[in-house]
Amino acid sequence: MQRQSFKEAILNRRMLICIFTGFTSGLPLYVLFQLVPGWLRVEGVGLAEIGFFALVQFPYTWKFLWSPVMDRFTLPFLGHRRGWMLITQLALLIGIGAMGFTKPDLSIWIVAYLAAAVAFFSASQDIVLDAYRRELLPDVELGLGNSIHVQAYRFSGLVPGALGFILADHFAWHVVFVIIAAFMLIGIVFTLVIDEAIAEPTPPQTMRDAVIEPFRDFIGRSGIGPALLVLSFLFLYKLGDNMATALQSPFFIDVGFTLTQIGAISKTAGLVAANIGTIVGGLIMVKLSINRALWVFGFVQVVSILGFATLAAVGANPWLLGGVVAFEYLGVGLGAAALVAFMARTANPAFAATQLALFTALASVPRVFANAVTGVIVESVGWTNFFLLCTLLAIPGMLLLFKVAPWNGEDQ
Repeated sequence: MQRQSFKEAILNRRMLICIFTGFTSGLPLYVLFQLVPGWLRVEGVGLAEIGFFALVQFPYTWKFLWSPVMDRFTLPFLGHRRGWMLITQLALLIGIGAMGFTKPDLSIWIVAYLAAAVAFFSASQDIVLDAYRRELLPDVELGLGNSIHVQAYRFSGLVPGALGFILADHFAWHVVFVIIAAFMLIGIVFTLVIDEAIAEPTPPQTMRDAVIEPFRDFIGRSGIGPALLVLSFLFLYKLGDNMATALQSPFFIDVGFTLTQIGAISKTAGLVAANIGTIVGGLIMVKLSINRALWVFGFVQVVSILGFATLAAVGANPWLLGGVVAFEYLGVGLGAAALVAFMARTANPAFAATQLALFTALASVPRVFANAVTGVIVESVGWTNFFLLCTLLAIPGMLLLFKVAPWNGEDQ
């Protein structure tokens, strides 16, 4: 595979677009993943209920079911991908803003319905943004481009995860959610000014082609056995750290940190470290193979989970909080950079929307289903033992690297 210099890889318009796709894709997820659990905990909702609340993220695991529709049909404005971008972003702007006007202690089901709607439109936006990015980037830029996407994705978490909590110490929750929702305007404006990645796209001619051909292509390239190994790897690679960060905000609250400390220290340190991890990971992958990056970054990711177990044992030490979160999210950023690049490399650009929807859906299954029971696990074994369990669950994904991305294997 042809390599680029750092200057050639970084200084182009495609990298700027990857910043946009990452920020607008990550914002809604972090609303559900960080702001909503913290809000529910402050409002007196129990840990078990907050854990099961992760099930509203169900659309992230099944988005490949409706991705063929978005691949097959072009809306009568803005083009094949940008039309769907605009529709989903407008829906997210409204849905996030409306959430704060509910009262969890009185109408938890209304909160759940709104959160499920946000998850549906967020997952739908991811389908089209992932396809757009795969069409936009040449193969040689997949590592860095997707790393920048992940970096911006993580950076967007500063909005609901840091700004949101700081604002919540000074304003009513409905004001907080309206302000956070307004950041979706960044994505809306960008959608209106960029061009289609492919000037004359050729979408599938029938719904049957849109549904069948992406799966036939994926299995046909290497056979059913290797295909199942790849899908198992996508499920397991980030299982441990997804579970470890599932109830992060309630964990910090239970340890004894204030909302301002959570916003100013943990969220900032975590997002800065994750962003450093993704950009460093992307730069490394310009020269290093994606296979080797998966090994190195995955090892850092596994070890970093142990920091949370240390914090649970020591207690509310602000310096330790910053250090533990920074190291954990450095591992998260590195691992995510390599995994997203691996998924993009595995997908065929001709079937990008549905194949990437399948890959990213599998990668998100642990975050949705496993996270749904993390509250029950924590209440049964305690925070320290929970984080040790997360470390053990991170190992099987690393073992699969021997088959799906061997250290000395050539990038395909």
